[in-house]
Amino acid sequence: MDHLVSPSLLAADFGNLHKDVLMVNRSQADWIHLDIMDGLFVPNISFGFPVIEYIRKAAIKPLDVHLMIVDPDRYLSRFHETGAGILTVQYEACTHLQRTVSEIRNLGMKAGVALNPHTPVSLLKNILPSIDMVLIMTVNPGFGGQSFIIESYNKIAELRMMIDAGDFNILIEVDGGIDTTNAARLVGSGVNVLVAGNSVFSSADPIDTIRRLKNLT
Repeated sequence: MDHLVSPSLLAADFGNLHKDVLMVNRSQADWIHLDIMDGLFVPNISFGFPVIEYIRKAAIKPLDVHLMIVDPDRYLSRFHETGAGILTVQYEACTHLQRTVSEIRNLGMKAGVALNPHTPVSLLKNILPSIDMVLIMTVNPGFGGQSFIIESYNKIAELRMMIDAGDFNILIEVDGGIDTTNAARLVGSGVNVLVAGNSVFSSADPIDTIRRLKNLT
């Protein structure tokens, strides 16, 4: 499978959000990534439901929604109603992870689990049969524009071995410090989905940057 590119709207111009969504629509991007922050699990607040609904109306790409919130179970059905196609929850935020990912799938969404940089991938061993994607955070979550944590390559390699050994149909997504200087190595390491925020929306030509992230040859 060719790798996917999911530009993160956390780095978009919130004063011209509609324009940036339309730009992603025109680009070679596959998904639109939304980071949902509650100011509790991470020290920041981002999109609420009215904004997500607005984005859904403008977007023609699937919404790749990452919940960085406490007690995400309260809102699973609401995120489905607002148009999430892929819904990812933080391993560290879920007391009953099996129940959470099962409900995400029952609602008709793809289920993802995200790991903070300090969380080992070995903890996912028993949940892999029940999910569609693992998101490896390659920065500490909460703010955009951070530098890529180099140790993430080891986590990606370990996770790829676990997925392949079990013959699971699971995507590996990475988010944090992703740009054209490390994208090829990440895909070569087994990554399926590149989330890029600052490197896309702060570039002089975002559509060309997305093209370069998509076409790494």
